[in-house]
Amino acid sequence: MKPTALSGLLLLGLMSSQSAYAASIYAGHATAAAVCSQCHGIKTPSADAPFPPLAGRDADYLKTALKQYRDKTRKSDIMNAIAGSLSDSDISNVATYYARLKP
Repeated sequence: MKPTALSGLLLLGLMSSQSAYAASIYAGHATAAAVCSQCHGIKTPSADAPFPPLAGRDADYLKTALKQYRDKTRKSDIMNAIAGSLSDSDISNVATYYARLKP
């Protein structure tokens, strides 16, 4: 089959979407390490912490929960304060990062 302009555009689109996905994983890791890991850990919760591990959780669930904490429609003094500093992009990146980890 002869390559066409359309197939070239499709290939370019796939490559750029994978780059954006990879960037969000790295950004999510950085945010998780700086903000979330003190309580939730990365793969397991911090020692003696009563907080749930987030590794392997559904990304949509995590996004919804973080947005609810940020908007204070879900109550937790700690999480309302922490999530209040997160942008939509931060939330998406963190959720994507934790969702792809194996618990």
